Amino acid sequence: MLNLIFMGTPDFAVPTLESLLAWPGGQVVAVVTAPDRPAGRGRQLQASAVKVAAEAHGLPVLQPINLKSPEFQAELKGYAADLQVVVAFRMLPEAVWNMPRLGSINIHASLLPQYRGAAPINWALMHGDQETGVTSFFLRHEIDTGDLILQEQVPIAPDDDFGSLYDKLKHVGAALARRSVEAIAAGTAPSVPQEQRADLRPAPKLQKETGRLDFTRPAAELVNWVRGLSPIPTAFAALPDGRLLKIFRARVFAADAAQAALAAPGTWASDGRTFLRVAAADAWLDLLDVQLEGKKRMPVAELLRGFKLPS
Repeated sequence: MLNLIFMGTPDFAVPTLESLLAWPGGQVVAVVTAPDRPAGRGRQLQASAVKVAAEAHGLPVLQPINLKSPEFQAELKGYAADLQVVVAFRMLPEAVWNMPRLGSINIHASLLPQYRGAAPINWALMHGDQETGVTSFFLRHEIDTGDLILQEQVPIAPDDDFGSLYDKLKHVGAALARRSVEAIAAGTAPSVPQEQRADLRPAPKLQKETGRLDFTRPAAELVNWVRGLSPIPTAFAALPDGRLLKIFRARVFAADAAQAALAAPGTWASDGRTFLRVAAADAWLDLLDVQLEGKKRMPVAELLRGFKLPS
């Protein structure tokens, strides 16, 4: 029976933890997650989703601030793990990922080597991909570059956004993690070096300005940008009066080419009742689901009942 240590923080990692807890071939001896953080209006300390799940199962929880701390590493070593399973956690120092006799594996929400980095789900959608997936791999020095174990492909539906694809992949990832750990325990796990290709795209951490829509781009690209950032951190644009409008859903408005060409990119249009549109490089972008500063998220028709497009 393998002794496992699980490392993760957000709710994306929870199904994998639950899957490993149900595996009869091993036992999760401890969980490592982020320190509690202030959250909400009252800035009360809030535990990570992984900590909540771990405590519900009575597991020891470690919350190091510094992963290089000798105290933390000594405590971790005391659990004598055979293998560490990492999902949506921080970059580990070698002294940590190399500690167990079987090493450490990571579950990454892309088909590596494509979309190495912190935001693979977002970037796959933002680039308009029709397929993504989940990969398990052995941790090494450079981020997301270790030898591949298993992969599972997942189609991206035309109406998927970050929220829906995130929910799909976290469950696919849990099943993949279980199969990967079973293969490692049986000594049959593949270990395939990642290929270097010219078409590889990175998946860097999203910045606030990543969400600002550039209306000099084609409308279809902007639709994908909105999908990749919805519901969080959300695409946005400045109205003519400077107020910011968050955009959760949008589509290409099927106007004829002559009508689309009449408006310069960034031109706003509305009938005051049913539609709110912005001219992009090649067509109108029809906004469907939005949130005005200080307001809640709502369909555009609802927004327009109490809102007039500023000139």
